[in-house]
Amino acid sequence: MAITLSGDQALPGPPLSSRLTPAQVWGIALLAPYLLVFLAFVVYPVCYGLWLARAPSNYVALYNDPIFARAAVNTLIFLVIGINIKMLIALFLSGFFAQQRTWIRWLSVIFILPWAVPSIPTILSVRFMLNPEWGMINHYIFSLTGDDGPNWLNDPTVALTMAIAVHIWKSLPFWTLILMTGRLAIAQDLFEAAEVDGASWWQKFRFITWPSMQTLYITCTLLSMIWTLGDFNSVYLLTGGGPADLTHVLSTLGIRYLRLDQLSLAMASIVCAIPFVLPLMYFMMKRLSR
Repeated sequence: MAITLSGDQALPGPPLSSRLTPAQVWGIALLAPYLLVFLAFVVYPVCYGLWLARAPSNYVALYNDPIFARAAVNTLIFLVIGINIKMLIALFLSGFFAQQRTWIRWLSVIFILPWAVPSIPTILSVRFMLNPEWGMINHYIFSLTGDDGPNWLNDPTVALTMAIAVHIWKSLPFWTLILMTGRLAIAQDLFEAAEVDGASWWQKFRFITWPSMQTLYITCTLLSMIWTLGDFNSVYLLTGGGPADLTHVLSTLGIRYLRLDQLSLAMASIVCAIPFVLPLMYFMMKRLSR
């Protein structure tokens, strides 16, 4: 802001630091490191990845690659089956763990361990258990039946099914905990009144629990779709994309191209997931803004 005296003469206004309150100065000082980290580790990598994937020839090469088409189909299967089964199981398990019993509380501690433990040791332990030669599962099958167990990760359909099962097992405790908090927020007077009226458990769920949790359930489902789309560990640590690169999803396909020293194709394969993510983010933010 300038102070005009006469004619074309003007004096400069006070500096910016004098126009800010101490609280505003502290706010800018504390916010600046976060902005620098965000620019360095989020904005710059994303922009650099988009720049690497800018050439139309990259997407032509992806279109002509049968592994990319298979990965896109696997991603769709992974999302549709994994999310719906996971959220339905979490919805009903949330009612089980919401009960006020001591043994259920102890069981909930064990139930939450797969989510609390890091992904690398847990998923690799499942991979070792599924080993056809010395894995624990085939060992028990042989001891009970006398027959060799199947080669779990050598068949693409079975391997992808195992990857979906591992994803459900790993993330199920988190969503069960979130939905359980939604159940506990429902007024117990409603259930007591319904019980006096002779309502069954299904009627309580249909007319009390579900209407109260519908918004939370849909929001969690949308958020789960975004996270599942970027789930790298469940597939890569268990199958490595094999056999014959037939269990890749979009989140792991980029690693295949990186191993082939095709950085631009790796970035382009990740960019192809953006049309899946943006609508999900839009609908989720729209629901949260209500």
